[in-house]
Amino acid sequence: MTPVDPRAEDLAGIHERFTSRAALRDSTVVVTGAGGFLGYYLVGYLVEYAAELGLAGVIAVDNGVASEEHWLARLAARNPRLEVVVGDAAEFARGRLAEVRGRVHLVHAASIASPTTYRRFPLETIDANVWGLRAMLDAAREADLGGFLFYSSSEIYGDPPPEAIPTPEDYLGNVSCVGPRACYDESKRIGETLCWVYATQFGMPVTVVRPFNNFGPGMRPTDRRLPADLAARVLAGEDLELFSSGAPSRTFCYVADAVVGYLLALTHGRYDCFNIGADRPELSVEAFADRFRAVAAELLGYGGSVVRRISDDPDYLTGNPQRRCPDLSKARAVLGYEPRVDVDAGIARFLSHLVLERDGAMA
Repeated sequence: MTPVDPRAEDLAGIHERFTSRAALRDSTVVVTGAGGFLGYYLVGYLVEYAAELGLAGVIAVDNGVASEEHWLARLAARNPRLEVVVGDAAEFARGRLAEVRGRVHLVHAASIASPTTYRRFPLETIDANVWGLRAMLDAAREADLGGFLFYSSSEIYGDPPPEAIPTPEDYLGNVSCVGPRACYDESKRIGETLCWVYATQFGMPVTVVRPFNNFGPGMRPTDRRLPADLAARVLAGEDLELFSSGAPSRTFCYVADAVVGYLLALTHGRYDCFNIGADRPELSVEAFADRFRAVAAELLGYGGSVVRRISDDPDYLTGNPQRRCPDLSKARAVLGYEPRVDVDAGIARFLSHLVLERDGAMA
């Protein structure tokens, strides 16, 4: 098989299912952390369909975009509606945001999300999820605010017991406030508290989403989360390494499906929180690696195997949840959200994107 660029089909599918898009008309959409994984298709969609959405503009804020070769810089060079601001969310909130005229929709996605990385930068992780969020919320109080979306995490649930799987939004969590993952888990939880306080105290249209194991284009092979690790090894022609028993289980949601949920939540227009992901199939880490190997073999002629290794990081599995599966009843009923890309198709699209990007075939 020949890899095919999935972007056009993915973005068209997002547009088809984003049923509340009229809410963005004449609005400027601001996305912090726009250069990260979850910003890739969100910003790409907003820019690609800006005219049809009637957007006044899109502002992408990220403190890690310094190269003209970065995808955001390349996108801005081709699209005058996109402005890229290099800096952190708090600086942007205290300065540039006040200059935006007219209605705004704000997406606070700035955060470190890879466990390997946030364990190296715990204070920076807390800063983005608490102080960066607080600065954005304060600035949003002075704006003509159409909607404010905070990217929380399924990690706020910790390690739920079997009776809380699938996990509904009203499950209160089983989370440690100390340990190598606490900087992320607990800062997302206090971030959700901030959102609730600002929504209830000031009547702001703040909505929270809790992503469940999203994967796909925009996720760098160096990310160190499971799908990225597997993809990196496929591209290198190496065996797929698992650093656990392979028994922990997850549901995996292709990013284009997730972006539909995020857009529907952004335009929800009032306080609420929603799980966004896929609720089936729930696969063990080993089963997901087997799916990855099989898809890579068919698509790319990959000949590697799934092998187990012991990590040289003593904290690699500390606090790692045993199961992750969302209850999507609320998102379905309130937002009309429904994932539709199955796991194998998502893996194929992800690998196709990475191969074309590696070979310089991406526009």
